[in-house]
Amino acid sequence: MVARLTTDMATAQRTKKPAAAVPTAQGKGGQRLAAAFDAVNTLPALFETTARVAKLTEGEAASVSDIVGIVESDTAVAIAVMKAANNGGGPRGRVSNVPDAVEALTPAGVRTIAGSLHTYDLFQRVSSWARRPGRFRRHAITTRHAAECVADVADVAGRDELAAAALLHDIGQLVLMRLYPGYEVILGDRRATPEERVKQERRELGVDHTLVGGVLARRWGLPSVIASAIERHHSETATGLAAAVRLSDLIAHHAAGDMVSGEAMADAARRARAISAS
Repeated sequence: MVARLTTDMATAQRTKKPAAAVPTAQGKGGQRLAAAFDAVNTLPALFETTARVAKLTEGEAASVSDIVGIVESDTAVAIAVMKAANNGGGPRGRVSNVPDAVEALTPAGVRTIAGSLHTYDLFQRVSSWARRPGRFRRHAITTRHAAECVADVADVAGRDELAAAALLHDIGQLVLMRLYPGYEVILGDRRATPEERVKQERRELGVDHTLVGGVLARRWGLPSVIASAIERHHSETATGLAAAVRLSDLIAHHAAGDMVSGEAMADAARRARAISAS
């Protein structure tokens, strides 16, 4: 049934069907998929982040901008805050960035959400899965920082949406890691470029992390602008927000010493610059 859902995801990508059109999986395969989604739903946050949120929101005069800075420093906290802002007291998909989410939830609400998260310590000895959030967080934060530079140079509209999409762009990797034990071999192949790894995902798994990430973002009730940027951040024809995320991701990989195609980076830069000209 996981294979069936994979086929439906691929069909949804080709036909641009909304996530609601993807049928609910049943049976053992569906249980594995549900467990994978649940694992990402409960992604642990760095203990230091939740402690900083608690300290900053103790008083009544907490600065929203300071809270936003802390939330955007930890992908797990950002996910929890964005989900909460889009799933309570109003239509889903209405909040597309962290600043608006913090405003909607209030500092007290952010404090409650951060305090409810599972946490891990930076130097804690943990399992392979528990280590993954730390590696995921580091790349996400580096991509967000790169996105800030891209927004400055390309004069990208929707800087806050770009920051959110940059933080969440690889959430599909966490799902695939739970579903396929050998997936880390693909992720760990630093001789391949990001584009080559995505193609390998499609060959070996029948689906890639961008599509799975878009489906998960919509399940969380996040706006289409964020889900679409996640889905298309490895596309050679990416435009708009997705093009800026693609360039930011490539810059982050290059900064980490990963193999990156110069041609792909140049093309992404051209498309990112085209955003401000459009």
